[in-house]
Amino acid sequence: MADIGLSGLLPARRAGWLNRLVASPGFQTWAARFPLTRRIVRREGEALFDLVAGFCHAQVLLALVELRVPELLMDGDLPLAALAGRIAVPPDRAAVLVKAGVALGLLRLRRGQVGLTRRGATLTGVPGLAGMIRHHRVLYRDLENPVAFFRGEVETELAGFWPYVLGAGAATDPQAAATYSALMADSQALVAQDTLDAVSLRGVRRLMDVGGGTGAFLAAAGARWPGLAMTLFDLPAVAPAARARFDAAGLSIPPDIVPGSFRDDPLPTGADAISLVRVLYDHADPTVAALLRAVHLALPPGGRLIVSEPMTGGEHPEKAGDAYFALYCMAMRTGRARSAAEITAHLRAAGFSQIRAPRPRRPFVTSVLEAVKFA
Repeated sequence: MADIGLSGLLPARRAGWLNRLVASPGFQTWAARFPLTRRIVRREGEALFDLVAGFCHAQVLLALVELRVPELLMDGDLPLAALAGRIAVPPDRAAVLVKAGVALGLLRLRRGQVGLTRRGATLTGVPGLAGMIRHHRVLYRDLENPVAFFRGEVETELAGFWPYVLGAGAATDPQAAATYSALMADSQALVAQDTLDAVSLRGVRRLMDVGGGTGAFLAAAGARWPGLAMTLFDLPAVAPAARARFDAAGLSIPPDIVPGSFRDDPLPTGADAISLVRVLYDHADPTVAALLRAVHLALPPGGRLIVSEPMTGGEHPEKAGDAYFALYCMAMRTGRARSAAEITAHLRAAGFSQIRAPRPRRPFVTSVLEAVKFA
């Protein structure tokens, strides 16, 4: 039975008594039979089992993506035997995989024909989603011993997957920079879309994206707001890919690219709006504080700052921010996921005011804060 909210309102002793009652096998048996509670017990039991079986669900998802099952089914249904041959999986084991995909709402199976559901088709249509799922094998290994992970005793592999977070010197390897940039650029399309839906750039003369990687956000901003002058400031290793992206986008005003590290170099001036898209959660509080002070210094009076990244729920934890991105940031070992309230406190400490939080379109993709410099 659900008693989380109730426990928070009860004195500790009474809450403990209620928890022990709900946990007792006798009460569970009675509640499962009693007409007024059995539906609640079933719903809570199913939710708990989903948590227990979650690892298997994630592995089914990874297998479907690795075997390119969604791509193979995009043009239409296939017989189960034909699909098994295409993915080189024995028919009996392919049947188990397909039925697991059906149970998760990704596939459908009718008269021996396998097809995609709308949710399954989304796996091929959401930019960066398949790449994110594939690279989760690194995160799985980091979480193999979750107790050691939460105690900080694991030298996580994920920190090596994102070498750029260690600073400019660690991102000079072109292959490492390419790995980071490809995944970031793919997933950045959704982030850019939701960010630009949440904020207006009307009246902005020049937008500078700090830590903007290969320029996915600026390319989207330039397409949405033709004639907008833009500057990309990021590490030298990503500049060639950014220039190629801007050239391919055919923007009316190609963005300027200024190579540098916000850890070591002053930010360029001249922009009346600065964006930090999925930057703060990569870094520890001292780095965030220094960066926001640098942004404040680089902006003119009245200049705007846009912060867009996944955020935790603060006093009201939620799945995307608190049960995924918070762990991901711990595995990266350099930053942490923050709530809107925590970021707001950093913004105020840096001198920003008029801080607003537009309602996020898809909080599991990104959340947005806007702030203004008045001094």
